[in-house]
This record gives sequence, structure tokens and C-alpha cells, in this order.
Amino acid sequence: MSGILVTGAAGLIGGEVCARLVRAGHKVTALVHRNPEVRGNDGEIVPVAETVRCDIRKQRLGLDDATFERLARDTDLVIHCAATIRFDLTDEEYSAVNTAGTANVVSLAQAGGAGLLHVSTAYVCGNRNGPIMEGEPLPESGFANGYEASKAAGEALVRGSGLEWAIARPGITLGEYASGRIRQFDAIYLAFKLIAEGHIRLVPAASDATLNFVPLDHVAGGIVALVENWEKARGGTFHLVASTPLPMADFANGIGSVKGLYGPTLVDPDAFDPAALPPLERRLHGRVSALYASYFQRDPRFDDTHFREVTGIMSPPADQHYLRRLIEFCIAEGFLPTARALTR
Repeated sequence: MSGILVTGAAGLIGGEVCARLVRAGHKVTALVHRNPEVRGNDGEIVPVAETVRCDIRKQRLGLDDATFERLARDTDLVIHCAATIRFDLTDEEYSAVNTAGTANVVSLAQAGGAGLLHVSTAYVCGNRNGPIMEGEPLPESGFANGYEASKAAGEALVRGSGLEWAIARPGITLGEYASGRIRQFDAIYLAFKLIAEGHIRLVPAASDATLNFVPLDHVAGGIVALVENWEKARGGTFHLVASTPLPMADFANGIGSVKGLYGPTLVDPDAFDPAALPPLERRLHGRVSALYASYFQRDPRFDDTHFREVTGIMSPPADQHYLRRLIEFCIAEGFLPTARALTR
């Protein structure tokens, strides 16, 4: 395509998508907010054709009329990666970015008749377990948090936009599959760190719970593959997920198997009493681990048949070997302490 516009281009997924699109020869315009740097997961600056500051929360993205109209005219496809992925915001804050922000991006695409590839989350399925098919209708309620609800509302806007659209739904996006590399540690990595360092020892988890950890390269590569197969992808919803999720028991045992790190003790959610925790752990649970508690208590099984049919890409498993590579990268980068540092 001659003109691809990527929102959230300074973010983790957006930056790597830009890097892969540029390497494939596409002309990419990057929309950013506060951070003007567009970097791939290797940390290198991506030579996009243009970087434009904007604010998706504002009508016309906060752009002046000339810039808005030029971008609308020159864009063939919008890839909407911009979103807040924090789990501690108010419903109003989620709505402003993930829902109203999507509406504003839809308006840009409509102004020029561009296609729209919307990046959502697999967890718009809500508090469901068992098989989750790509083409199933979204639930109207039963979401674990405001993030999931706002992303579902954004999807509904895209479907009703009248545009040529496709929706990509990643799982819990972590480091690259072969190396564990990730250029920034945030979101669930922060809870991971507190657990591995022994600050959070008890984690309420269902006995059959799983985590759909998916490598960043599968997510970004999958998005680019949907772009390059747009005629087949348009009108479709696609799970960018692990072929096999990681059981919570394997998650706990995998952390505990690394010398110097602490595997959490998994407890029955119905028997878990945060008030009985030591004061520091109680505070950390409320501020961090409680935000992710629902993900430790679900077993959704995301089917990605349509994604594989359209792109020919097979999804990797989220197994203990992948978890070990993630941990080793965190240690090598100093995000997690080495065993030697912990014993000093």
C-alpha cells in the first residue's frame, strides 16, 4: 500500500509494526502523542516517512485542518494501535482514550475512505472460559475491568463505521519468542517483578487458569501479514494468540525454578483474604497484583483458525521454555536480580 498511517507508533506494538512495515517497503506515517520517537523492539529508530504529533482523545485528533485533511487524503490504510493498557484508570479515562479515541480515528479514516485495521485485545471475550472463536459476537457485559469494556466498545464503533475494516486481537503481549527481548518493561511485567522478587507471595488463582502469553514478534508480524493480505483479511476478526496457553501452575513453578527467584504460592480465590496478608504485601496486592487477578482465574481458549487461514502463520506455544527465555532476558537486562545479587 502506498500510504499507511499507524497510531500509537511510539508504543511497543506500534513501533515494531512500523519497523516491519518500513522494512517491507511501505510508506509509513507515524502518529505519536508525547513521545516522538518511533523505535522497533531492537531499540533502533524507525525511518518512517513522517512523524505527526496528535491526541486521539480530541476531535480531528487535535490536528489543524490542513494536516488532518492531508493525512486523510494520503492514507490508504490506518492501523490503530494507540490505546491505554493500564488497569488502574477510571471508566471515564478508558472511554476517552480507547473508545472516544477510536471514534476519532474512525473519523480520519472515513474522511479519506481509508481502510482500518483496529488492534483490540483477545480479552474482549470478558469473564469467559473454554473455546473463544474469532467470529463470535462480543458480550455486552461481564468484562473483568474497564480496559476490556472500552476495547469492546471500540470494536463496535469500527464494525459500524461503514469502512473496510479488520480487527486484530492480541493476547498478553510479552517479549520475542526466541530471545524474550522486549524494549520496555511495563504492564504485567511490573506484577511479574514483584512476584519473582518475593514481595508478593500469595496469588489467588483458579486451579485450571491459564495465561495466553503471546510473543511480540507474533503480534507485530501478524498485523503486518494482515496488511499484506488485506483483500482476504477485510471484514475479519483475528486472534493473535499462543497456540497453547501457559497454565498458572507452570507459571508459578517456572519462576520458582530459577535460582534466586520466588515462585508464588497459588491459593483458592474463594479462600484468599487480602486483609490477612502482611502490611507491605497487602498494599502491593491492592496496588498491583489485584489489577491482574482476573487473568489468574480464567481459562479462555482462543481459536485462531481464521488468522492462520488468511496469513499462513502458525502461533507458537506459551510454554515453560518460552517463560524461561522471558525470565533470562529480564535478568540479563537487570530488570530481575541475579541469584548472586539476591544473596548479598
